[in-house]
Amino acid sequence: MEILGQTPVQSILFFTLFGVTGVVPLLAALYLLLCPVNAIAPGTTPPVRLRRWAAAFFTFSALTHLWWLLFFIYSNNLDSLGYQLIVLIDSILLLTTIAGTMLSMLQDRRRPLWPVLAAMLPFVAFFGLYYTFPSDKLELIIKSYLMLLSIAFAVYMVLAIHRYDRWLNDNYADLEHKRVWLNQVVAFLCILVFVLYEVAEDMDLSICLHLANLVLIFLLLWRVETLPQLDAAPAESAYVPETMPVMPTQPEQPSVDPISIDVDQMEQLLKEHCEATRLYLEKDLTLQTLAQAVGTNRSYLSQYFSRKGITYNIYINSLRINLFISRCRELAAAGQDIPIQQLSLESGFGSYRTFSRAFLQRTGQSVTAWMNGGGNV
Repeated sequence: MEILGQTPVQSILFFTLFGVTGVVPLLAALYLLLCPVNAIAPGTTPPVRLRRWAAAFFTFSALTHLWWLLFFIYSNNLDSLGYQLIVLIDSILLLTTIAGTMLSMLQDRRRPLWPVLAAMLPFVAFFGLYYTFPSDKLELIIKSYLMLLSIAFAVYMVLAIHRYDRWLNDNYADLEHKRVWLNQVVAFLCILVFVLYEVAEDMDLSICLHLANLVLIFLLLWRVETLPQLDAAPAESAYVPETMPVMPTQPEQPSVDPISIDVDQMEQLLKEHCEATRLYLEKDLTLQTLAQAVGTNRSYLSQYFSRKGITYNIYINSLRINLFISRCRELAAAGQDIPIQQLSLESGFGSYRTFSRAFLQRTGQSVTAWMNGGGNV
């Protein structure tokens, strides 16, 4: 971008925002690397890999501001080799660290980064050609390839997040702060802001992009710190070992051979060791915990829910909602007030917001509409 020749007000505002958007990510990177305690969401332990990738992204974001500032001061020659190298390094480092941050948010399995690096090779080749044989056509090809690369990665992430959401529903009853759609939207907007900034020709547009970048930095940092560490499903054998541990509340529960068990038998076991004991009220109850209580393994229990046409999340939350409805009807019959929010928490939900969503999914109507309708489902 041409900086010289702008009005004094534009130049002052631009360089002020330029400096702020350089310092803020540096502070964010130092916080993630040096602060051992989660100051944003106390009690939450985010994935270490995610924290490191986010710190790398923030660090390179700060460094790009530094070397661009030096370029504007000492050169500002858009036809120089220095300009071409800065654009190339910016693109590789920032897009790679953004991709690493986004991929590390998906905890169902470890996804490799080498395809992203391989996709950057043509970009590097195009840059080499452009410096050797500069032309408007090659410049258009470079910008178009960068945009297509961003779009392709965004499409891949949509598919990966969809698979990740299925994994969450199959393994976790409480999904609050575990979903990553907002996180991915923020990260994708970071890519969009970067691409737009690279092709921006207007000073006012660049100023707006810097303001948007500040907002995105704070949102990304907040989301990284509020995402809890999850355990991906380990490889399990077809049989349950005889020494398989069980829940402390069920010390004498025998292991079940998943080969001989049938659907009816599994339903009976769930009634005995989950529904009757109200194990489903346990906060953040996982499929693995339930499988241990029943005496089978996670893979077989997951197959059972698949045969029933439901997910583990639906099963647990249905039990919680049934308890909530039962308690509401008991209080209504006794002529007592119904503290909806308190009952939702007593029914096992971590928050009223999560309960409201699960209730709507389970009954097809909101809690308010159900209460106004006399509590009939």
